[in-house]
Amino acid sequence: MWLQAHLIIDKPRTPLIELLFENLGAVAVTLGDAADQPMLEPGPGETPLWQSTRVSGLFTGDTNPDELRSAINRALAADLSRQLTLERLEDQDWERAWLDRFQPMRFGRRLWIRPSGHEVTQTDAVIVDLDPGLAFGTGTHPTTALCLGWLDAQMPQDKTVIDFGCGSGILAIAALKLGATHVLAIDHDPQALLATRNNAERNGVSDRIETVDSRHFQGGRADVVIANILANVLVDLAPVIGRLLHPGGQLALSGILSDQVSEVANAYHEYIELAPAQFEREWALLHGRARHR
Repeated sequence: MWLQAHLIIDKPRTPLIELLFENLGAVAVTLGDAADQPMLEPGPGETPLWQSTRVSGLFTGDTNPDELRSAINRALAADLSRQLTLERLEDQDWERAWLDRFQPMRFGRRLWIRPSGHEVTQTDAVIVDLDPGLAFGTGTHPTTALCLGWLDAQMPQDKTVIDFGCGSGILAIAALKLGATHVLAIDHDPQALLATRNNAERNGVSDRIETVDSRHFQGGRADVVIANILANVLVDLAPVIGRLLHPGGQLALSGILSDQVSEVANAYHEYIELAPAQFEREWALLHGRARHR
């Protein structure tokens, strides 16, 4: 049995809801027209969206509907969940069907995400073995893709890393595969922490990763910090995340819509010397080095 959630939303907020559903553990997220609006052929590089879009997230059957509604309200600081509709679906191999459409993906020069049953032929490839699962982060969302590409470019060889909001652990594991010595993976969701540990074991890096519930996090510092979470949370946590880096350490922030870049950048200006933002579709990644304090 599965739980499917539908939320009809206006076009500007559709990407935010898509990311939110994935962050809340959706196995798959789909978008559809909620008002019979014709969709013309999009231009090159455009991602077409309807003015009124139905965002549907597929969750495991043990997902608590009331907790899901509450989590949506907390994340958006608005009572949008009143528009949320839920339906139960009979068991089908939804995850397998999704996996059949999931192919190996390269990020940057040599970092690959590889699902079960596929091969990567690049001789110097750095491979993370990962299937779509029950926690956010398979590389398919632009926010994750931006972080993976950034990691490949930074090459965190012999560095310590903090992955704040680790989801499936994809970024933590990628950092370890790229040569990081140790990663602290932090999340508030027990399912995400379990997925991270399982994926780390599958990739042979479990001896170099530590998972921590964010509610019990006592602080610490690292050479590299990655935070791929929602922009409003990044702003609220700026005094915490901004102080997690050693002087001169590198920070990457994602989960930011293009029109939220200035707000997030202002929140981190005190702590980070930011480089120009990187963009993919309507999403942005902010990155830079910690100021010497």
